[in-house]
Amino acid sequence: MTRHRIELTAPAADFHDGFPLGNGRLGAMLHGRPGVERIDLNADTLWSGGPLPGLLQDGAAVPDGAAVPDGAAVPDGAAVPDGAAVPDGGVLHDVLQDGAGPARLLPALRDAVAAGDHAAADALARRLQGDAWTQSYQPIGHLEWRYADTADTADTAGASGYHRHLDLADAVAVTGYDSACGPVRLTAFVSAPDDVLVVSATGPGSLAATAPPRLHSPHPVTAGVVDAGAGPCLLWTGRAPAHVLPNYVEQEPAVVYATGTGAAVPAGMGFAVAAAVRHTPDETRLVLAVATGYRGHRHPPSADLAAIAGDALARVARALARPTRVLRRRHLTEHRQYFDRADLELPADGRAELMFHLGRYLLIAASRPGTQPANLQGIWNTDVRPGWSCNWTTNINAQMNYWAAESTGLADLHEPLLTLTADLAAAGTATAARHYAARGAAVHHNTDLWRHTAPVPGDPQWANWPSALPWLAAHAWDHLEHGAPPGFAADVALPVLRAAARFLLDMLVPDAAGALVVSPSTSPEHDFRYGDTGHAAVSWGCALDQELAREVLTRLVTLLDRAPDPALHREATAALAALRPVQAGPDGTLLEWYDDRPPHEPGHRHLSHLYGLYPGTRITETGTPADFAAARAALTARLAHGTGHTGWSRAWVLCLAARLRDPDLAVESLAALTGGLCSASLLTLHSDAARPSGWIFQIDGNLGTPAGITELLVQSHAGAVSLLPALPAAWDTGRIRGVRCRGGHRADVAWTGGHLTTARITAGADGPLVVELPAPPGKVHAAGGTPVEVTTVAGAPAGRRRIRWDARAGAGYDLG
Repeated sequence: MTRHRIELTAPAADFHDGFPLGNGRLGAMLHGRPGVERIDLNADTLWSGGPLPGLLQDGAAVPDGAAVPDGAAVPDGAAVPDGAAVPDGGVLHDVLQDGAGPARLLPALRDAVAAGDHAAADALARRLQGDAWTQSYQPIGHLEWRYADTADTADTAGASGYHRHLDLADAVAVTGYDSACGPVRLTAFVSAPDDVLVVSATGPGSLAATAPPRLHSPHPVTAGVVDAGAGPCLLWTGRAPAHVLPNYVEQEPAVVYATGTGAAVPAGMGFAVAAAVRHTPDETRLVLAVATGYRGHRHPPSADLAAIAGDALARVARALARPTRVLRRRHLTEHRQYFDRADLELPADGRAELMFHLGRYLLIAASRPGTQPANLQGIWNTDVRPGWSCNWTTNINAQMNYWAAESTGLADLHEPLLTLTADLAAAGTATAARHYAARGAAVHHNTDLWRHTAPVPGDPQWANWPSALPWLAAHAWDHLEHGAPPGFAADVALPVLRAAARFLLDMLVPDAAGALVVSPSTSPEHDFRYGDTGHAAVSWGCALDQELAREVLTRLVTLLDRAPDPALHREATAALAALRPVQAGPDGTLLEWYDDRPPHEPGHRHLSHLYGLYPGTRITETGTPADFAAARAALTARLAHGTGHTGWSRAWVLCLAARLRDPDLAVESLAALTGGLCSASLLTLHSDAARPSGWIFQIDGNLGTPAGITELLVQSHAGAVSLLPALPAAWDTGRIRGVRCRGGHRADVAWTGGHLTTARITAGADGPLVVELPAPPGKVHAAGGTPVEVTTVAGAPAGRRRIRWDARAGAGYDLG
C-alpha cells in the first residue's frame, strides 16, 4: 500500500537520509546508491567495554592476568566497599562506617542546598560523582556491494528513472532505475525468523557485473573466504574497543583496543560478519549475518573469533538453503503480525499519517523480545564515538522511545526496556549505597550495555540526577495497566517499584515548613540563575523529582495492598501524606524548581516540570484544574522562548498538546517535526554543529510521535476511554484502529466531518467500562446488535459526556 511508503527520487546524501532495516538485533541502513550500494551495519550488542566488576556473576571471573587496558577505568560505584552489604530495608547508617565513598559529602551538600548556597551545592555535587563514563554503542562498518555496472554517484549519472522507497508495512527497501541495458532493481530486508540481511538484485543478464562485497570497518578486522558447507562465504572478524570515551570528552586515549583472545575477556568483545553472494538466472542475492561475543552484562564477553564466526556462518548457511521468495515470505509474515495490529488513515494529512506508521515500524525494527532496547539511534550508528555515546539516556530519551509501545499494539516490544529496568534495579543498589548511603537503587542520567548506574564526572545539571529508576518504573506500571501477562506485577513491577521507592524515601528531607522534598535534586540538563551572573543546577524539591516520588510511592502502596509489606506500606503512606506538592509561581506557571527561579535557558528543550501532565497522569483538566492551567501556562512560556527545536523535544510538545486538548499546537508540532526537524527519509534530528549537515539522527522523536498522534484520537489515563479528545480541525475524516487502552481495552474509531461516526470498544476485563465522547452516542450495542444499558456519569470536561456500562472481557461494543 503506497500510504505506508516513504518514496524518494535521490540516493541518501547523508547517513540519516538512508532507509533503516532491522530485526531488533541486526541493523542495516541502505543508502540507495545505483550500482554500488552502501549498507551501514550494526548489531544491538556490539558495544565497547566489558562488565562492571561489581556486577560480575559468581564464577564468571576474568582469566588470570587479563586486565582492562590503560585508560579504561571502571565506573565508581560498581561495588559497595568491602564489608558493606546492602540490607533489605533500614537506612544504611552502617554502610560507610569508615567515612569512605562519596556519600560522606551528602550531609554538607544538603546543608548547602537548605542554606541557598548554590555555588557550594554545585561544587559538592561534582565531588559526589563517579570517575568513569558509560561505554559506547559501536558500528560494525559499512558494506559496499557493486551489484550492477552503473556509476555510483549521488546525481545518479548513468541511471534514469531513479526511485527508491521503504515499505513500512512489509519492512522492505527498494531501489530501482533504468540502466543502458535495461531496468535494475535492488530489494532488501532484514529477517527476524532467519536473522539475516537479504539483498536481491535483478536486471539485465543476471547482473553479470556483480562483484563481491567489501566491508569497511572502523575497527581492525581480518578478512577471508571460507566454506561452511554451503559454498564459499566471505568472512570478516574483529574486536570492538575495550574502552571508548564519549564524543564530548576531550581526553586521550579516547579509544582503546585490547589484545589477546579467548572465550572470556575483560573488555573488547569480538564480532564476525559472514556474507555470501549467489547467482541464479533470475537474481543475484546477498545474504549476510552478524554475531558478537556478548554473553550478558554479568559475564565477560567472548573474543573467541572462530566460535563467533561459526555462529554467523551457520545463519548464512541456513538462509541460503531457502529461496529468496521463502525468506521474504517468512520475514513478511513475522513483521506483519506486529505492524498490522494498529492502523491510522488521515486522508487530509499524509505526512502525519506516515510519521505514525514510521514510528511503529522503527520500534518493530529496533526492539524485539530478547534484544537490547532501542538506544539513542535505535540500532543504527556509524561512529566509534557517536553522539552522546549512542547509549540509553534515561532522563527522557530512552523512555520516549517506548511511549507508543503500549497504546499502538506493541506491548511485547516493550520487553527490552522492562528487562533493562529490572537489571538496573539490581545494579543500582551499590550506587545508592555508595553515593547516597541509601536503600533501594539509584540510576543516573544514562546507562549502557553493562548497566552502568553511577553518576558520570560531568556537569551537575545532567550528571547529578539519580531519579532515572523512578521514571523507568513508570513503564512497568504502564505495562501493568494496559494488560500485562500474569505474574508481571509480582515478578517485575513490584521489585522495580520497591527499589525505586526505597531510594526515594531515603532522599526525602523536610523543608523549612516540614514538607518532604527530594534532596539533592536537579531538573535534567537545566540550570537556574541566581545573583547577577550565577547559574546552578542543584537544589531540592524540583518538580520532576517531586512528581516521580508521588507517582512511585502511590503505585507502590497500590501493589502492596496485594502483596503485603506492612512496614514499607506504612513508610510510603506517611511520606505521601507529607510530600510537598508541585507549586505554581506568581505568574501562574508550574514551577520547575522548588520556588520561583529564573531559568538559565527560558526556551530549554527539556520539559521535565511538566512530567505530571505527560508522560505522567496526575494532572488532568477535571481532576487537578489548577495544575492543569499552570502546566498550560508553563508550556506556553517555554514555547514563547523557542523550545521544541529538536525532534524529541517537539515530539514531547506534541504529547503535551494532546493532553492539554490543544489540537492547533499539536498540528503546529507535527508540521515542525515533518519540516526542518527530520531528514529526507523522515528520521528525526538533533542539531550538531560538529557535523557537516549540522544535524545528527536521534530516533526518540520518531518513536514519540505516534504516541502523541494516538493521544489526539484516544486517551485512557483519566478513568475513561476518551474518544477524539483533541481532534485537529484539519483532520476532517479518518480512522484509527487497534489502540490499546488502560484496563486492557482496545478502541477502533472513525469520524467524518470532524464528528465521531463509529467506534468499537473491546473490553479488556469484566466490570464497569467508562467511555468519554464528544457527544452522547445514539446507542451502544454488543455483538449481534444487542442493546446495552448505559448510565451517564460525571467527570467529563466541558462539552463532553461520559457513559458507563457493565462489560465482559473480550466482548466488543459498538457506539453509534
